[in-house]
Amino acid sequence: MAYGLARRELRPRVPLRHGEGDKYHLTSLEGLAALSLDALSSVAYGPEAIVLVLVAAGTGALSATLPVTLVIAALLAVLVVSYGQVIAVHPDGGGAYAVAKKDLGPTVSLLAAASLVVDYVLTVAVSLAAGAASLASAFPSLGSHLLGICLIGLALLTAVNLRGVAESARVLMLPTVLFIASILGIVVLGLVRAHPVAVVGHPQPVHATEALGVFLLLKAFSSGCSALTGVEAIANGVPSFREPRVKRAQRTELMLGALLGVMLIGLALLIRRDHVAPRGGVTVLAQLTAGSYGTGWPYYATNLIVTLALAFAANTSFGGLPVLMSLLAKDHRLPHLFGLRTERPVYRWGVVALALLAAVLLIAVNADTHRMIPLFAIGVFIGFTISQIGLVRHWARERPPGWLRRAVLNGTGAVLTTVAGLVLLTTKFLAGAWVVVATIPLLMLLFARIQRYYTAVGRELGLGEIPPPPRVTGSLVIVPVGEVSGLTQHALTAARALGDEVVAVAVHGNPAKARALEETWARWDPGVRLDIIDSPQRSLVQPIVEYVERAARSGHQIAVLIPEVEPVHRRHQILQNQRGLLLAAVLRSRTDVVVCVLPYRLGF
Repeated sequence: MAYGLARRELRPRVPLRHGEGDKYHLTSLEGLAALSLDALSSVAYGPEAIVLVLVAAGTGALSATLPVTLVIAALLAVLVVSYGQVIAVHPDGGGAYAVAKKDLGPTVSLLAAASLVVDYVLTVAVSLAAGAASLASAFPSLGSHLLGICLIGLALLTAVNLRGVAESARVLMLPTVLFIASILGIVVLGLVRAHPVAVVGHPQPVHATEALGVFLLLKAFSSGCSALTGVEAIANGVPSFREPRVKRAQRTELMLGALLGVMLIGLALLIRRDHVAPRGGVTVLAQLTAGSYGTGWPYYATNLIVTLALAFAANTSFGGLPVLMSLLAKDHRLPHLFGLRTERPVYRWGVVALALLAAVLLIAVNADTHRMIPLFAIGVFIGFTISQIGLVRHWARERPPGWLRRAVLNGTGAVLTTVAGLVLLTTKFLAGAWVVVATIPLLMLLFARIQRYYTAVGRELGLGEIPPPPRVTGSLVIVPVGEVSGLTQHALTAARALGDEVVAVAVHGNPAKARALEETWARWDPGVRLDIIDSPQRSLVQPIVEYVERAARSGHQIAVLIPEVEPVHRRHQILQNQRGLLLAAVLRSRTDVVVCVLPYRLGF
């Protein structure tokens, strides 16, 4: 009975390995921990970014924090609904990239991919730097070690994610719950109390340098939009969820939107009521924490929880960018190794690449959060806009029931995110946004060049075409040998099973040893011809390569079988002769013959 026709219960079944099966994918709550902590933890710096802009018009301008936050919350609601639609339309993940590839063409999809890559790398760097700064606010002695703290946190996150996204979600579950509870506790207790319990930090003089006008409000809005980064990560990581993936991912997106909106508005209410202005040595969130909890152990515990949440917020990128890079690899826009997935399931090359890029960025800016904030939201708002416009095109083309209502919603979102992105770009350009403007086209060029290379390779290999029948030629297997031994017998036995003709080749610079080998070979008589090459310079690799090149001109299919001793213990590997591996490398680089390395495993 052929396996292809056997009943399912009769087919051989391969047992699942660790990391395979649905239980190693994410539930909705695990998805909230693994993919949403970036967006949720942005309440630690989003409201502060608004305050830092508005205070330029004096402390009285801080009352505008709430209206600005309400506009941001409204944009958040539009984005959450929109990305719920993206999840349904593109369940394979990819977010804005998948939308652009399907509905807006290859150039726009390259723009979406480049902007998302920039955003994910910045998310890791900013989250770790902000977490280190928050820790230093509670423990000032750590202020001179911010970069080291960031790199240690990055190494730990990388190790956890190399274990698997489900494992990382379980690790992040407790910090996520504690963070949400802490922030909601700040809001509830702060609103219940008539005035702040305590004030922390050093007072700083506030000098009004500009009037509270439309431009200042737009700057505050653009700065506060940093709180929206990470909203798209769930749509990019849909394949990481358990079945039914679409419903679980949509449910997670809604939970994210509700929690983030409540926390942003609640903190804005406290900032407006208590006129919280920037103070030296502490963050705005630390001031709100002291106002609600006092300066006892809850204050320090909350600061530590916020630090952990900000550090672990980088995990959002580890859940989203490797999936995006795998999609780019499948589209031949990144090296194909980024599409390789382990059994856990983990795209390990994507995880490693993200860690290296984030480490380089952290070192370049010395873990300074304020130097990265101007770069932070540009890339993600490009992705927001592309996904909205792509969905409008999708609904207009497909026209399912209720398509017009959806198109209007996404069109409104596209207008809002376009305005926000332009404001971000114009207000932050000289402050560092120009780096993103330069980086994104370079990434697009890189993706396009890689795709062009793979296209040329496919054309050269004739992929998708039916080739002529294989040519039938004689085969010759060449076996380099040093002396008559069990290793030689092992290699010749394998060689005679592989080819029509087998020849052993030895290189000797000593005529006496060459004659002794000929005599021993004649007594052994293995039925294989022995050719001895005279090498007065005692070179081994070059004479064999030249011998193989001459043999290849005969029109035979040539295979070179190189026997290699392989010890049981890896520590003994360095004691073995490495000339066989060197010969294999040179043959692969200089000839088109088949190169085989035959292991001879020692028994001790």
